[in-house]
Amino acid sequence: MVRAYYLHVKQDIMDTTIGFTYNKRKRPIGLSRCSMKFTIRQLQIFLAVAKHQNISKAAQSLHMSQSAASEALLNLEHMYEVSLFDRVSNKLALNAIGHTLRKEAENLIAHCQSFEEKLLDHTDVGHIKVGASFTIGNHLATRYLAGYLANYPEADVQLDIANTPDVVSRVLNFDVDVGMIEGEVHHRELELIPWREDELIVFCAADHPLALKKTLTNKDIKRAPWILREPDSGARHTFDRALAGLLPDINIYLELRHNEAIKNAVESGLGIGCLSQIVLKKNFANGDLVPLNLPRRNMRRTFYFALSKKRFPLESVKSWMETCRAMDH
Repeated sequence: MVRAYYLHVKQDIMDTTIGFTYNKRKRPIGLSRCSMKFTIRQLQIFLAVAKHQNISKAAQSLHMSQSAASEALLNLEHMYEVSLFDRVSNKLALNAIGHTLRKEAENLIAHCQSFEEKLLDHTDVGHIKVGASFTIGNHLATRYLAGYLANYPEADVQLDIANTPDVVSRVLNFDVDVGMIEGEVHHRELELIPWREDELIVFCAADHPLALKKTLTNKDIKRAPWILREPDSGARHTFDRALAGLLPDINIYLELRHNEAIKNAVESGLGIGCLSQIVLKKNFANGDLVPLNLPRRNMRRTFYFALSKKRFPLESVKSWMETCRAMDH
């Protein structure tokens, strides 16, 4: 059963605090220079409130009362004489300090998760949250999931499918452990690991006039109505790059978010499309769609694993990437 995996730490452990002392400025110093009087439970509450922007919803997600969650959060802020949220109307929005500390807190919880797994099983059981772009998620990730669960039958796996920018956002916000995206994205906190090559194919319906032509001229490219992915998708980025010189003259008739919708529109004769060869393989074999050649247009691209540079490395992520690579060979 594929389901979300949540960190569970026993209440008595979560509520244990580590002693500390204060200096004259009331700044924590400790163990000799560092102080830690916060609890793991307080970190969980802080992160839950950051996610839901609401004490009641955060408390519900942690299976505790609203008053207990509110008190724990206030104690954390008072203890360190810091405000973590801006209280606006009915929402609690992270302020600048809260945003900075959120990622550190996520890292600490990840450490605790890894530590607990080793205590319980002495091995990594493989729990993982994966974010995948539409093409990868709908056509590749489910196959990798079967292989992964064969190696980790007790693992809880969460698979979130979205477009590339949304997957990147979830990686950077620690909503997923690893992202699988269709193009290169530049961000100072993002690590991209090349994974496999892909190529986009231009195509039309079998009874379309261009089906007999096979190879398109620049005039054909400009005249044809195009049905494409949305502008911020990985596929669209590759298409725009490959046809950069002709883009101002191209007739973009429809922009759709899902690959199947584009294939159906093209098959209905509304225009020609451009999608990954992975998406079109069965359609070409069945003969309902026909590939078209664009000479001297580079439609190749690279798929990447996307990781946050600030996240604690998980063995489950390493195992997931190894499974994906092994199943591609």
